[in-house]
Amino acid sequence: MFFTIPTIMTWTRIVAIPLIIGVYYLDSLKVETQNLIATVMFVLFAWTDWLDGFLARKLNQTSAFGAFLDPVADKFLVCAALLILVHMNRVHVLIALVIIGREIAISSLREWMAQIGAGKSVAVHMVGKLKTTVQMVAIPFLLYDGVLLGVIDTRDWGAVLILIAAILTIWSMVYYMRKALPEIRARVK
Repeated sequence: MFFTIPTIMTWTRIVAIPLIIGVYYLDSLKVETQNLIATVMFVLFAWTDWLDGFLARKLNQTSAFGAFLDPVADKFLVCAALLILVHMNRVHVLIALVIIGREIAISSLREWMAQIGAGKSVAVHMVGKLKTTVQMVAIPFLLYDGVLLGVIDTRDWGAVLILIAAILTIWSMVYYMRKALPEIRARVK
C-alpha cells in the first residue's frame, strides 16, 4: 500500500512545499502573480487531503502507512506555508509558533498514547477539525494578500481567521491534554 493512488496524492502535498516556496524566488514574476500562484497551489494541494481520504475509502486502499503519512503531509504543508507567511510579515511569529508548536506537541502526545494503548482518548475531535478548517481558509487568504472579487480584503480576513485558528489551536491542545491527563498521571510517578 506504499504506492496507491491515495498515497501518491498524499506525497504530492510534501512535494508541493518546495514548489510553493520556489514561486517566491521567481524574480521575473510580480508579487501579485507570485501570491496568486502560491495560493492556487496551496488550495489545490490542500484539497488533496480530502480527496485522498475519499479515494482511499472508495477504492478500499486504506493502509497504516497512508494513515501515518496523511497527517504528516498536512502538517508539513501548513508549517511551510506559515513560515512563508512569517517571512513575508503576513503572520506574526507568535501565532505561527502556537500553531506549529501545538502540531508537534499533539502529534507526540498521540504517538505516546498509541504506544501505551490509549490512542482512542486523543482521537481527532470536532474542535481539532474546526481549527484545521479555519487555518486552511486563513492561509490561502494570507498568501493571496489582495482584494478578491473586488470585495474581500484577504489580508484583513486572513489576519482575523489565523488569529481565530490560533485560539482554536490552544483550545484543541487543552482539550487533548485534558483527555490524556488521566493516562499521564497513571504512568508518571
